[in-house]
Amino acid sequence: MKILTIADVVVPILYGDFDAGRFADIDLVLGCGDLPPEYLAFLANTLEVPLYYVRGNHDLRFETSPPDGCLDLHGRLTRFNDLKILGLEGSRWYNGGPQQYHENQMAAMIRRLRFTLWRAGAPDIIITHAPPRHIHDEEDLCHRGFKAYIRLIKKYRPRYFIHGHIHREFADSDERITTLEGTQIINAYGYHVIEI
Repeated sequence: MKILTIADVVVPILYGDFDAGRFADIDLVLGCGDLPPEYLAFLANTLEVPLYYVRGNHDLRFETSPPDGCLDLHGRLTRFNDLKILGLEGSRWYNGGPQQYHENQMAAMIRRLRFTLWRAGAPDIIITHAPPRHIHDEEDLCHRGFKAYIRLIKKYRPRYFIHGHIHREFADSDERITTLEGTQIINAYGYHVIEI
């Protein structure tokens, strides 16, 4: 199974200069925020695969113009084939805008999911906008990760934790992936393909 992960910037080979052959074998798309709804809808419709997403701190039009054919995964656990996928939107609070949360608010959101996770079992993949604290994050208030995500990873040990929000160019896959207790933490900035 091949999963296309996307975040933060519209990539020309996935939109204006779409290369169908390069992405013909994608089974699922996971959006990690700060992307136009038209971009998400285009990918879901063009690739003819499910697209699950979480909103980032700059996703302001989704209330009035949600992406057609896509599923907002915030606060939900869903299944795709044999995979259980959990989503959490937003970034750390920095100016009071939408999809911004204090650390205690994110921890409370995760606590509210405990029964769901107990009943369904641990997620295989978690998608978020912000990263875990001290993994791929920055020190400015907006780009700090959540400590609650570290606890989430340690408790449920998903195979993958995929986030956006941190804008970096990558020379190779090794620079965008960090492993914590068996979980691959992946920065999806631009795009990245995971093969399971």
